[in-house]
Amino acid sequence: MLNIGKLDRRITIERETETVKPSGSVVKVWTPVATVWSEVLQQSASEFFTGFGEAETGTMIFRVRYLPGIKTADRVAYDGQHYGLKEIKTLGRRDALELRGEALR
Repeated sequence: MLNIGKLDRRITIERETETVKPSGSVVKVWTPVATVWSEVLQQSASEFFTGFGEAETGTMIFRVRYLPGIKTADRVAYDGQHYGLKEIKTLGRRDALELRGEALR
């Protein structure tokens, strides 16, 4: 269940779109889909092994009211940082979404 009182952080969900300039060139830009209140459940740094050694990634879990159409191709903007969505879970009977994101560099 979603505790509405804990939705105390503002996040923006963004989607990559293509825009055509007057010159005819195509530019990809991130466009806001929704700005919503969120609960930040977890903020951690997890280490994992890559082909070149150890690396560190910042992961965040955001819990928001249910929004249809959110995809893992979208990203979340929060506190000056962007997070690529790795997993989206529907909580309850479409009561809420849990968005798991990884910090983008």
